Amino acid sequence: MGAGVATIPEIAYAQSYVFNAVSIEGNRRVEPGTILSYAGIARGDRVSAAQLNDAYQRILGSGLFETVEIIPQGSRLVIRVVEYPTINRIAFEGNKRIKDEDLAQIVQSQSRRVFSPRVAEADAQAVSKAYEVQGRLAARVSPKVIRRSDNRVDLVFEVFEGGVAEVERIGFVGNGQYSDRRLRRVLDTKQAGLLRAVIRKDTFIEDRVEFDKQLLRDFYSSRGYVDFRITGINAELSQERDGYFVTFNVEEGQQFKVGEVSVTSDLSEVDADLFASKIRLKRGKVYSPALVENEIARLEKLAVNEGLNFVRVEPRVSRNDRDLTLDIEFQLVRGERIFIERIDIEGNTTTLDRVIRRQFEVVEGDPFNPRAIRESAERIRALGFFNKADVDAREGSSPQQVVIDVDVEEKPTGSISLGGSYSTANGIGITFGFSEKNFLGRGQAFSFKISNAAESQQYGLRFAEPGLFGRDLALGFQLGYSETDNLNADYDTVTGIFQPFLEFPVAEQARLQLRYSLDYGHIRNATDVGGIVIAEAAEGERYDSSVGYTYIFDSLARGLDPNTRYRFEFGQDFAGLGGDTTFIRTNAKAIAQTRIMNEEVTLRATLEGGALSYTQGDSRVTDRFLVGPDIMRGFTYGGIGPREVGGGVDDALGGNLYAVARFEAEFPLGLPEEYGISGGLFYDVGSVWGLSDSTKNKATESVVSTGFDARHVIGFSIFWDSAFGPLRLNFSEPLVKRKYDEVQNFNLTISSQF
Repeated sequence: MGAGVATIPEIAYAQSYVFNAVSIEGNRRVEPGTILSYAGIARGDRVSAAQLNDAYQRILGSGLFETVEIIPQGSRLVIRVVEYPTINRIAFEGNKRIKDEDLAQIVQSQSRRVFSPRVAEADAQAVSKAYEVQGRLAARVSPKVIRRSDNRVDLVFEVFEGGVAEVERIGFVGNGQYSDRRLRRVLDTKQAGLLRAVIRKDTFIEDRVEFDKQLLRDFYSSRGYVDFRITGINAELSQERDGYFVTFNVEEGQQFKVGEVSVTSDLSEVDADLFASKIRLKRGKVYSPALVENEIARLEKLAVNEGLNFVRVEPRVSRNDRDLTLDIEFQLVRGERIFIERIDIEGNTTTLDRVIRRQFEVVEGDPFNPRAIRESAERIRALGFFNKADVDAREGSSPQQVVIDVDVEEKPTGSISLGGSYSTANGIGITFGFSEKNFLGRGQAFSFKISNAAESQQYGLRFAEPGLFGRDLALGFQLGYSETDNLNADYDTVTGIFQPFLEFPVAEQARLQLRYSLDYGHIRNATDVGGIVIAEAAEGERYDSSVGYTYIFDSLARGLDPNTRYRFEFGQDFAGLGGDTTFIRTNAKAIAQTRIMNEEVTLRATLEGGALSYTQGDSRVTDRFLVGPDIMRGFTYGGIGPREVGGGVDDALGGNLYAVARFEAEFPLGLPEEYGISGGLFYDVGSVWGLSDSTKNKATESVVSTGFDARHVIGFSIFWDSAFGPLRLNFSEPLVKRKYDEVQNFNLTISSQF
C-alpha cells in the first residue's frame, strides 16, 4: 500500500514564511479549494516550518492522496499530490466456503470509489473474522492491488481459508454429581469424531461456547443446584491451530429441595387461602426456578379470573443450609397500573399479523403483565416459523402505557420429501410428500402424501387451522385412501376415510379432540380357498359413520420435572350415526418415562390396548386390530392374533381386542456423544384376540389364537440421531410364540420421541 512522503527542505524550525501564491499540482478529482482547506494556509499569513509540517499531515490524513509534497519556493508554496486511484472492480480469489456475493456484503470498499489502503486492510480483517465465525482460525486474507490505466486499480482479496478448528476434546473439572459424558450431552458444542463431515457442531466458535455456559447453568439450576458456578473455561489451541481442547471448570454446590410453601398478601380484596389451595408445588420436591415460574403464572392467571387486575406475585425464597431446603413464600402485591397501548409487529414478510397476535393472551388496553408477555414470546418462538423472534416492551405515549415490539425473522416452513422403498409384501415403491406448517402465512398446517408401490397405493391429505376465532382451538380434517394387493394374503383391500376434527385444551396439561369419521372398506379379489375372508368379501362395500373423542394428558405441557414424564390417551368412537354398522371402538395408551443413574439411563414403560364391540353387523378384517412391529416388536404386521390356517389358507384375521405392554431402557454405549448413537434393551408382552361367534362360523378351516394368548419378546435396539433423522434399529427374539406366528427379527424405523 502507498505511503505519504513530505519533502520539506532542511530548515530551522525558527524560520518563517510568507507566501503570496499557492500552486497545487497533480490533482485530478479533488478540487484545489478542498486541498487548501486541509492545508489551512492563507495567502499572506506568516507560517513556520512546524505549521507547514502540520499542513502536510492534515492533507495526507484526509485519505485522498497516496503521496503529498509541500515545497516552499520563495514567496510561492507548491503543494504536489498524487491522488489515490479509483477502484475499477473488487474480486475474491481462493474462497470456496463463503460465496463472492456474501463477502461483498462484508467489505466496505466499493467499485468506482476512491481506493483507501486503510479501508482495504479493515476489509481484509472483516473477511478473516467471517471465517473465524465458521471456526477457520487459520484463515488469512491479503488485499492486492493491480494497477490499470487512467489511475484505476483492481482490488483483489486473496483468501486462504485454511481448515476448521475443531473441538478435539471437551472436559470438565469439579463435577461430581454428573459425569463428563452426561454434561457433554447438555452442550451445543460437540467433540470432533469420525462423523465430522456430517456433524458440524464440532467446530470451535466462541459465541457457541458462551451459549454452552448458559446451558450448563440452566441444567444444574433446574436440578436444584442453586450455587452452581462456572469458575472458568480453558480453550487451548493446538500447535497446528486446527483443534481446541476445551475444559469447563465448575463448582456444583449442594442440591436443594423445596421446603415450606406459603401464600401471603396484605391486600384486603385478596383471599390468600384461595390462592394457597391452587399451589401444586410440594415440600421435598427438587427445587427448580421453572417450578416457581409455573406457580407464579398459575396464581397470576387466577388473579385475573377473580377480577383482581394489577395483582402481581413476588416469590420470597429463604435458604435453610442445615437441611438443604428453600422455603418459598408467594406474596401477592399491588403492581403498577400500566396498560398496553399497542402491539407492533415487524419483520413478518409471509406470516400474517393475526397469527402472531393470537399468541398473546392480552390485547391493546389490557393491564400489562411482564410475565404474560414473556410467555407470549415463548409461544411465538415455539411456532417454528421464525429464525428469530424478539419481544420487548417500551414506554408508550405516557408512563402508564407500554408498547410491545415484536421483531421476527421468517424462515422456510415447508418441506418436500421424495423416497423409495422395497418390501417383500409391497414390492418397490416411490413416495412423495409435501408439508407446510405455515400455509399461506396463516399458521395453518397442510400436508399430502402419495405412496405408489407395486402392490400398494396410498394417498393422504391433512389440513388444520390451529387458531380458530383467534383462540387455542384447532379445526381440521384428513382424507385417506389406500389400495393393497397383498402378496402374503389371499385377498386385497380398499379403504378410505374422511375425518373432520376439533381440538381444544380442557386443562393446563390436557386436550380434547372431537371428531366425525366416515370410513369406507372393501375386501376384493379373495381367492376361492379362503373361508372367513371370502365370506367377508361377499358382503361387498361397507360404510361406517361414527363420532368420537380422544382425551390426552401430558405432563410435559408444563415441564415440572426434567427427569420424569407421563402421558395418557383415551379415545372412543361410536358408530351408528348412519352407515352400515353400530359399534364402539375404544383405544387407550399410557406412557411413563424417567431417568436414573444421574440421568445416564432412561427407563420407559408403555401400556396400550383397544376393544371393538359391535351391536349391529360384525367386524371384518379391515376393521379389527392388526398389530405390527410399531406396537409389538418381533412380529410382522398381523403376525400374531386370530388366524385361519389349513387347506391352503393362511390369513391373519385381526382381533376385536388387543393389549401390549412395552418396557425398555436406553443407555449410552460409550461412544462419543457427537455420534448420536446409544443402545437399548426391551421386553414386550402382548396379545391380539377375540372373534365373534358369527365370524368363527364363517370359517372353512381351523381358526387359531382366538383367546388371550400372550407372546413375549426380548431384544436390543440401536438409536442413531443421524443426518437423515432419528433412526431406531431393533433386533428381537420371541421368547413365547406359536408356530403359525410370523416372526420379524429385525426392523428399522423412525425413532419417535415421546
